[in-house]
Amino acid sequence: MLWVKAFHIVFVASWFAGLFYLPRIFVNLAMVAPGSVAERERLLLMARKLLRFTTLLSVPAIVLGLWLWLGYGIGLTGPGNGWMHAKLTVVLLVVGYHHACAVLLRRLAANSDQHSHRWFRWFNEVPVLLLLVAVVLVVVKPF
Repeated sequence: MLWVKAFHIVFVASWFAGLFYLPRIFVNLAMVAPGSVAERERLLLMARKLLRFTTLLSVPAIVLGLWLWLGYGIGLTGPGNGWMHAKLTVVLLVVGYHHACAVLLRRLAANSDQHSHRWFRWFNEVPVLLLLVAVVLVVVKPF
């Protein structure tokens, strides 16, 4: 199980690296000057490739997480397992955030997104908070 845990950590860290950087590209896209077609296309290409790679990294992260959950036999009921409910909620939020990034990229590519670079800067902070909460829940198990 230690090998599974080690690879889970590596894939989660890699997945989050993509989720940290992808919205940063969105910030740059929101700041592209009108008429800068080459810069916009370059940033869109980078964002598409990063989203694809990040999506590929998310699959083993989730599969290995399920393997750990089932392997350790952590139930959803019983005393001291409240942290697992919260952790699974955080995982669902991360998957939702990942999906939101894909939707935003499609809108940016279609030039139909109206969010400012400031909005994307705030949006970029969400995965940091989700990772913080997930790590605290797993390590501290506060409830």
